[in-house]
Amino acid sequence: MKKIYLLAVILLTSFFSVHAQQYGNLTVFSEDGDKFFLILNGEKQNEEAQTNIRVEELNQPYYSARIIFEDKTLASITKNNLMIVDADAKFMDVTYKIKKDKNKKVKLNYYSMIPVQPDFMPPSGMYVRHFGQPAPQTIVQQPIQVQQGGGRQTTTTTTTTTTSNNNNIGASLNVPGMNVNISISDPDINVQGSTTTTHQTTTTHSGGQQQQQQQQPQYTGNCKGWPMAAADFSAAKKTINESSFDDTKLSTAKTIVSSNCLTCDQIVQICNLFSFEENKLAFAKFAFKYTTDPKNYFKVNNVFSFSSSKEELNEFIQGQ
Repeated sequence: MKKIYLLAVILLTSFFSVHAQQYGNLTVFSEDGDKFFLILNGEKQNEEAQTNIRVEELNQPYYSARIIFEDKTLASITKNNLMIVDADAKFMDVTYKIKKDKNKKVKLNYYSMIPVQPDFMPPSGMYVRHFGQPAPQTIVQQPIQVQQGGGRQTTTTTTTTTTSNNNNIGASLNVPGMNVNISISDPDINVQGSTTTTHQTTTTHSGGQQQQQQQQPQYTGNCKGWPMAAADFSAAKKTINESSFDDTKLSTAKTIVSSNCLTCDQIVQICNLFSFEENKLAFAKFAFKYTTDPKNYFKVNNVFSFSSSKEELNEFIQGQ
């Protein structure tokens, strides 16, 4: 059995680089937080409107894209020949941004292009879909009411489940002229291929008063969410820092931050990843509306070497 496992590892390793070169990835995000549906080559990528969507394993150099907004007052966007490759026809990680012009008309603009990152860690809030694969199945259970001590307890559970594959290790490689499919069963190994997320809220009604047992986050500033968890933030910094050029670091950082919330200390850490003062300042301005503690934004001034940069950031904040 160990020989079979070793063979599977060797095959996966041997063809990984070829596999990676055959695919590109696309990210589309809304700068203003407008939720939308993304359609690529006539295939709808998300069943629920999102603000930040990443579609992976795109094997065509160009796609026809259509964006339909949840807000019906916003006109849909159609873009033909949306590019997934660079000038040398090499597949890339490409990002497009939805933004409004001065007339409040929404447009889809090219934002950045970086080499494909096989170890990409999606930030919190990003919806990830593998092109051509079924979307995760969502099952919503109806509220269950239970009598407890003269009160009524209501529990609502939402479960999202993807396909599971227990006690199996599987691999499928598709290379021109060669197809390799491996499936190994071992009762001594339990490999969970499914992901289940359960959100439960319990509300107890007693004597005409309602008590919410699930504590809600206390939001501050312009950001309506929790700051990035330590593990997610560490992965985000790694992704930003691996970019070769400072401008690419900046565009990558903006993409990540636009779908997350950060503390001032986290923003300081990202600013210190840039080599040039102007990029530190550009990121500090962009990240302000995504901070959970804007009252502490004075800490960001410590990353600048010139007093003019500090003054420009202070003037920017005062104008918000």
